[in-house]
Parts: sequence; C-alpha cells; structure tokens
Amino acid sequence: MPKNFYTLLILPKKHSSAKKINLSSTLIKGVSLFVMGFVLFMIYFAYDYIHIRWEQAELKRLKVHTAEQRKQIDGLMTKVDQFSSKMEELKQFDKKIRILANIVTGRDKEQLLGIGGPVGEESRIRARIADDERALIAGADRKVDNLMDEAIARQKSFANLLALLKEKKSIMAATPSLWPVGGWVTSEFGRRLSPFGGEREFHKGIDIATRYGQAVQAPADGVVAEVAYSNDGGRMISIDHGHGITTHYAHLFKASVRPGAAVKKGERIGHVGNTGRSTGSHLHYSVMLNGVAVNPRKYLN
Repeated sequence: MPKNFYTLLILPKKHSSAKKINLSSTLIKGVSLFVMGFVLFMIYFAYDYIHIRWEQAELKRLKVHTAEQRKQIDGLMTKVDQFSSKMEELKQFDKKIRILANIVTGRDKEQLLGIGGPVGEESRIRARIADDERALIAGADRKVDNLMDEAIARQKSFANLLALLKEKKSIMAATPSLWPVGGWVTSEFGRRLSPFGGEREFHKGIDIATRYGQAVQAPADGVVAEVAYSNDGGRMISIDHGHGITTHYAHLFKASVRPGAAVKKGERIGHVGNTGRSTGSHLHYSVMLNGVAVNPRKYLN
C-alpha cells in the first residue's frame, strides 16, 4: 500500500468481522484543515458576537448618560435664564431707584424701562433642533460669562448708588428743615424798616416771636461752630451743618450747647430770650449758604 494512504480499522464488539477503511493523507489533511478552520471561524464568530453585544450595551449606557446630560444641561439653562431674568429685574430696579432719587445718568435716560429679558429658550429650541449639545454648552458658558460681567456691573452700580444715597441722606439731614421754635414771624427776610429809627435795612433772617424761655431746637444735624455774645445779637449760637450751610440764632436767654458739640435734628440748643438789640422776646433765625444769607423759608417745612 502506498505511503500516502492510511488504514482505519474498525473492530465491532460482537462477532462481526473487522472493517477496514483506507484514507489518503490528502483527505485527512483536508478534513483536519476544514475542522481547524471551522473551529477558528466559530471562535471569531463568538468573539465578534460578544464584542457586538458589548458595544450595544455600551451604546445603550451612553444614550442613557447622554439623555441625563441633556436633562442636566436643560436644567442648567433654565437656571441661567432665571438668573438672567433676575439680573434684568435688578437692572430695572437700579434705574427706578436712580429716577426716584433723582440720580439719573445720560445712559439711563436713553434706555427705556421694561425692555430686555432672557432669550435662552429660543436658543435652546434651536439647539434641540440641531441636536448640537456642544453648541448648547458653549452658549450656556458664554451666557454665564455675560451674567458674571453683568453681576459685577450691578455690584459696582449699587455701591455707587449706595454712596450717592448716603450723600443725599447726609445732605437731607444737614438741611435745616425744622422750625427752630414755635411762634409767629414778626419780620421777614429781606428789605424792611428798622425797628430802631425806621431806616431802610436788609434783614438777613426772620424774627420769630414767642414766649420768653421757649426751647430752641436744631433744625438739622450739625456741629456747634460758635457760642458768643454781642451788643446787637445778644447771646448767639452758630451751627455748621456741612455742605456750605450754617444757621445762626440770636437774642437767646441761654445756650444749652458748647462750641464743638455735635447736635442732632430736633435737639435743644438754647432758650428764647430778649438779649442784645431787641424790642421783645423773640428768636432771630438766619441761614447762610456758602457765606451768603438766604431766606430760611425756602428750607422750612
């Protein structure tokens, strides 16, 4: 028998005769190669199937993760829009306060109240249609940057507004708006006939007639600049209210304050008298603005 053939001997269990099958080496090699190829194919198929299943599971996980991120981004954009709306409200509130306080800049006059507001919803709709999450995130990032700039601007504006309001409050507190004493005005500010001789003279204040010893109150916050006595004004008090405003009180019976003392609006500073060049119990009250006498009635409530 040639060498390139193999004999397969089959021995049955019973009394049957043995069977011989002659197989060529080429056939055996072919079958062996086929079996090996089939095994390798099955291994590759199994690996590819497992890989596809893994990719499907990973894709499902990424879809869930993407949906969760989309939800978070939408929530973030909603909060950004709410923040933007609040910043717009603060901006309008700032303008209203400035208008009420009469602190209006040229830019404020040019811009109408009630204009503006967030536009994020429209941007979000366009982003959803385009399905471009990176553009949505970039838009949110830009909007947050703009809001931070706006917040810094509002902070500076409110700080400036607070300083201006404090200054206005200081000016209001220093404005002599209270009557220093109750009574009736017997001589107004301006030209008059002198009660001593009847000559024409300029009266630099108002004379308020009232009972002797009546308490005199400070019409505004200030610092006592002078307590003195003169032949014309008798016992006198001068108060510096700042901002160029000073008030003077003459013909007092007694002073209740000393130079350098800080006084508050409505605080007692002395008592009505009849000292100096006077025809009776009264208070001479005058207001000076930057050293110039002005009519006290323009300040009095």
